[in-house]
Amino acid sequence: MTDFDAIVAGGGPGGSTAAGLIAADGHRVLLLEQEYLPRYQIGESLLPATVHGICALLGVREEIERAGFVRKHGGMFRWGNDPEPWTFAFAASDRMAGPTSYAYQVERTRFDTILLRNARRLGADVREGHRVLGTIRAGGRIAGVRYLDESGRERVATARFVVDASGHTSRLHRDVGGRREYSPDFRNLALFGYFHGGARLPEPDAGNILCAAFDAGWFWYIPLSASLTSVGAVVRHDAAARVQGDPEAAFRGLIADCPLIAGFLGDARRATEAPYDRLRVRKDYSYDRTELHCPGLVLVGDAACFIDPVFSSGVHLATYSALLAARSINSTLAGLVPEERCFAEFDARYRREFGLFRDFLRGFYRLEADQRSYFRHAQRVTGHEGDDRTAFVDLVGGVSSSDFDTFGDVLAEGAQLQLRGLLGDAAGDESPMFPGGLVSAPDGRRWQVPDA
Repeated sequence: MTDFDAIVAGGGPGGSTAAGLIAADGHRVLLLEQEYLPRYQIGESLLPATVHGICALLGVREEIERAGFVRKHGGMFRWGNDPEPWTFAFAASDRMAGPTSYAYQVERTRFDTILLRNARRLGADVREGHRVLGTIRAGGRIAGVRYLDESGRERVATARFVVDASGHTSRLHRDVGGRREYSPDFRNLALFGYFHGGARLPEPDAGNILCAAFDAGWFWYIPLSASLTSVGAVVRHDAAARVQGDPEAAFRGLIADCPLIAGFLGDARRATEAPYDRLRVRKDYSYDRTELHCPGLVLVGDAACFIDPVFSSGVHLATYSALLAARSINSTLAGLVPEERCFAEFDARYRREFGLFRDFLRGFYRLEADQRSYFRHAQRVTGHEGDDRTAFVDLVGGVSSSDFDTFGDVLAEGAQLQLRGLLGDAAGDESPMFPGGLVSAPDGRRWQVPDA
């Protein structure tokens, strides 16, 4: 077969989510992934909205639960001018209380494989070892892709829609038009590696992420198992020279400059097993695009935009944008809602969610502030009508949002996803996020026009 309803480029969480939800709606889907899974990827700390919302819609939440990933109840920060670390817990939010008040720290080799295999179970034609080269056009729209198969032979596949979920190195993102814009506020680079034997926070917080600021930037400290820990230094642009030359020496020096992280790693040793046996660098990774879609092509995940990782938003934004794209494609293919209206909803919701993290982070990087100042900043950015601590927890849990036209309190998509994941149709009707906007169908896979 060479003709499909949708072609998805990339088999990470965004691509697997889009392919799975479109295939589950009865459409012919081709997913092309250039590597063979399992394969290494960074972005290991999940948010509750992903686990209890999108994974539930995909029908894979129980498998994720059985995988034995480290459970994450919140996080600890040594940040700002507070001398002592401070913590947050997802359970502090009414939107995540009870059975949805946790997420996971995941080894992406295993997590991504679970999602990709699930996309295949849902009916997608998944082909690993296939590299997308570019798009093809017909009749004023993107109409398919050129790709190399496993043998290196160039082939063509056509489709009504192409979803670019191929990450920050995407070959397709320019085809929607517009430009990629790198953020002047987060011109950072990350140097990261893995350790065995690092210390843990006291229970019940042993699985939580730890973020610690220091003179050159900040560290993440993510427990991936009882022994394995992901450790990364996010270094400001003006301190980037410290990472030039020998990365091993640079990493040791950065750790020594952050006493909290150095203490946690006091008895630890660097991992020696693949893929955790090397240091990696990623730079200039905060960006968005002036255009996210054009007729026949839509960008999701890192192909579209990425923001600084301090609140672990990468997988959340990838799977959330993939869900929005799948809803738009399913509704258009079914003839339920015009294509332009579907993708206007995609664009508005995706930009709003990305914008919440971006706008909050601009204030969070003011390291002269204190804990309460950050809470109040979260409340201002989201328009949250509750207390400021809850506003912060809702934001970093992926379940906070606001309709910026009215500044009213809006039930966030993440919270609605979690309700649908737990209750199905019993979750009740959803309100439009924007005046004149669409709402999700009861099964979460399509858009529909709300009742008058």
